[in-house]
Amino acid sequence: MKGIADEPQYSVGLLEGDTGLCDVIDSHIDEQTLSEKNAFFVADLGVIMRQHVRWRTHMAQIRPYYAVRCNSSPAVIEVLAALGSGFTCSNKSELELVQSHGIPPEDIIYSGVCKQVSQIKYAAKNGIDLLVCDNEAELRKISRCHPNAKLLLQVSTEASNPGEEMSMTFGCSLKDCRHLLESAKELGVQVVGVRCHISSSCEDDQVYVHAVSDARCIFDMGEEIGFNMNILDIGGGFSGSETQLELINNTVISVVDMYFPSSCGVSIIAEPGSFFVSSAFTLAVNIISKEVVARDRKDQQHDELSPNEEPEFQYYMNEGVYGSFSSKLSETLISPPSVHKQNMSLEAPVFSSSLWGPSGDDLDQVVEHCLLPELNIGDWLVFKHAGAYNLGQSPFTSTDLPPPHVYYILSSRDWFEMQDTGVTHETTLKSFSLVPYFLNSYQTEAALSVPA
Repeated sequence: MKGIADEPQYSVGLLEGDTGLCDVIDSHIDEQTLSEKNAFFVADLGVIMRQHVRWRTHMAQIRPYYAVRCNSSPAVIEVLAALGSGFTCSNKSELELVQSHGIPPEDIIYSGVCKQVSQIKYAAKNGIDLLVCDNEAELRKISRCHPNAKLLLQVSTEASNPGEEMSMTFGCSLKDCRHLLESAKELGVQVVGVRCHISSSCEDDQVYVHAVSDARCIFDMGEEIGFNMNILDIGGGFSGSETQLELINNTVISVVDMYFPSSCGVSIIAEPGSFFVSSAFTLAVNIISKEVVARDRKDQQHDELSPNEEPEFQYYMNEGVYGSFSSKLSETLISPPSVHKQNMSLEAPVFSSSLWGPSGDDLDQVVEHCLLPELNIGDWLVFKHAGAYNLGQSPFTSTDLPPPHVYYILSSRDWFEMQDTGVTHETTLKSFSLVPYFLNSYQTEAALSVPA
């Protein structure tokens, strides 16, 4: 599955002039009024490019390896590959996807901690040598199935905030590292570096300091045992906020410079995922049902409200946690949406509301509480920052609708800037078919509609 297809695999709408994301969403919603009103994504590939520029500005010393499990859309993979990113893959299907875009094996990390034997053999057969490991059972499995593997030892990082404890326990502890390194030496498996695990919500700079300090200790252990270790992976956990980037830039870089100066020849990498894609994708969903409940009698939904009771609305959407809001199942907070409703007064009263998916399941609650004007069946809601862990459809979904389509767009200005960085349509984005985007054009919808 190596190489890129000669023919374009998907189209990207090229926006001219003042046409923007809101115009594209408005256009597709207008066109949906004559169809089935299915949910859809709009993906602005220019955002990914701009996030990459931000990364280079703040984290110039650290090469990004994009976490494919965050969003495996082919356009995302191709844009990031063209911009020079490496990739981390957690399973065989992700490895195959990345390889299908011509990514060389040395730019791929097989990051799954619990790997199937068949998938380790697949990595070995395809020259993917960088693997993550954090326990002896995995180590022995790798030594049998992939003798040429180069391991990154995943190390847990102590949480300074008790509330983060559950999210900080992946990887082996510092005290267990020597035994694991000695076992690797006995088995003849090469250890080339350390991978730190840091929570995605971490805003405590001391956690990063401890992680890099622990990594230095492990490097010293490895060198004593006889390993030539030259990769430090500070892991994922990049939310995309300017505050967090400044925190990492001010704290981590200085600590890295102290423990791993450039003269020691250690490559510093990281695994941003949602940082690149979260704000690039916007999701539009349709209201398919509603219920009115009394605030103090939610368990008696079908009772009539008294004249003095303020209503609370429960809205049911055509996408839920078993589909495009699957990130909610991992306790990710879904931000309240904006309302796409024509002729809505800015002074319209708002009511306490909750948003649910279509399954009827108690777990299928997307937003527990938000303030919205009263909506009707057929109205649209727009969720921003929908690009991380939301694309695709769970096998447990109760609807027979296909996953939402993705409409890829790129402004002409962003396209010119991408070309200035060396990204070209002919050489690096061969799967792209750039199509001029015209508002309210049904031909454009057909050209840009791509399954997620």
